[in-house]
Amino acid sequence: MNADNFTVSERLVTAAYVRQGAQGRRSHELCLRALLEQGKCPEDGWDESTIELFLHELAIMDSNNFLGNCGVGEREGRVVSGLVARRHYRLIHGIGRSGDISAVQPKAAGSSLLNKLTNSLVLDIIKLAGVRTVTSCFVVPMATGMSLTLCFLTLRHKRPKAKYIIWPRIDQKSCFKSMITAGFEPVVIENVLEGDELRTDIEAVEAKIKALGAENILCVHSTTSCFAPRVPDRLEELAVICANYDIPHIVNNAYGVQSSKCMHLIQQGARVGRIDAFVQSLDKNFMVPVGGAIIAGFNESFIQEISKMYPGRASATPSLDVLITLLSLGASGYKQLLKERKEMFSYLSSELKKLADNHNERLLDTPHNPISLAMSLKNLDENNDAAVTQLGSMLFTRQVSGARVVPCGSVQTVNNYTFKGFMSHANDYPCAYLNAASAIGIKKQDVDVFLKRLDKCLKTSRKEGKKDATVVFSGCFVNASDLGGVTTTPALPDNIINFFLCSLCVEHKQIFICT
Repeated sequence: MNADNFTVSERLVTAAYVRQGAQGRRSHELCLRALLEQGKCPEDGWDESTIELFLHELAIMDSNNFLGNCGVGEREGRVVSGLVARRHYRLIHGIGRSGDISAVQPKAAGSSLLNKLTNSLVLDIIKLAGVRTVTSCFVVPMATGMSLTLCFLTLRHKRPKAKYIIWPRIDQKSCFKSMITAGFEPVVIENVLEGDELRTDIEAVEAKIKALGAENILCVHSTTSCFAPRVPDRLEELAVICANYDIPHIVNNAYGVQSSKCMHLIQQGARVGRIDAFVQSLDKNFMVPVGGAIIAGFNESFIQEISKMYPGRASATPSLDVLITLLSLGASGYKQLLKERKEMFSYLSSELKKLADNHNERLLDTPHNPISLAMSLKNLDENNDAAVTQLGSMLFTRQVSGARVVPCGSVQTVNNYTFKGFMSHANDYPCAYLNAASAIGIKKQDVDVFLKRLDKCLKTSRKEGKKDATVVFSGCFVNASDLGGVTTTPALPDNIINFFLCSLCVEHKQIFICT
């Protein structure tokens, strides 16, 4: 409805009522105009009717929705299912062109406008979250791992002789495989243990650069968000090293947008040294379906190079999802979610510490990790993986998702590289532990229910560990339901009193001891 149509409508409906309706329509249009003029996330979220009006206006700008359109090409935005068309708001053409995911499509002005606006809003939110000097970003319809691969492939053309990527260890397969998929050899830098925390070994990074030669290194691949007791890399020191040796620096910021600490690290790293690009997940930071990521950086031309490296057009679904979400929340709504997450982290930390104390365990001291926490599992007989992993199974079957139990000494091979102590980010971390995270969107009820179920699982696990246990000593079996009054068969010499527990075999319910 435009002004002319409203005027014509006055012939059918009382003019005063039509003018009132026109004013109502005008309020929606003012929201749209502000968005188009400013290219920033609105301070207050829009109502759903305004968002749907906007999406409808975009859709009718695409050729597949033109009245009387005649398409004779191989890709004309044809969708046979009405349900599928409505699911995508009839924005069918996707984003980009064959040579650039950020390019405008002649036959899809609406979808192209959606793409440009989404990138602009996301850039605004990244600045709001703490990286004030970021200059460019774009949404890519791939998860974090493949988005990292795209960055590495772009750097290949700049450093054709390079074959290595320096990578402070983080036990997440997608990070490791992103380098392998791009055709490079990861150089794993083991972390150093400082208290309970696993931190970046800066000296080892620089020593490896000198040993391999800076010209043979594609980049340093660092990490912010991670599972405790691993903490974010020392980004400032790494950024300085990269600047000094003229080596690119790519940061895996998978779920770091929600953390002011992670974003501050990136901002500071760019200020004092070199950060070429940082990659973050859409679903982990904006609560949308899996399948998208944001590639951002401080050099607009390099970010454009990455977007041009993407082969072909791409799905608009991740862009559409995050655009709708940000318009619904507004900047104030997103800031409120960040504030609530931080508050829930403090609450989860204090309550998990109380629970750990009650079970004679310990909340590991990892102050540099702003999202993830870790609780020791020493009393579950950490020398037996089954006892620890059984706790994880118990939690999962009780509908606790996201908690991770990490046993000692797990070995895993990923693309022919063997990781000792896999999942713990170190070859021999001192204890088994359980992870829990305070991520964006978490509620107090989530924390309370998790702690209640964890408490029950720990009690059940220890009760089952003692039930019908049998002590074995030099071929002698003893009933060990009450270790305070041990009797042996056959009898042991009276002077053999002290013994220590070596391991608990959950499967056979036996306790092996020796003097």
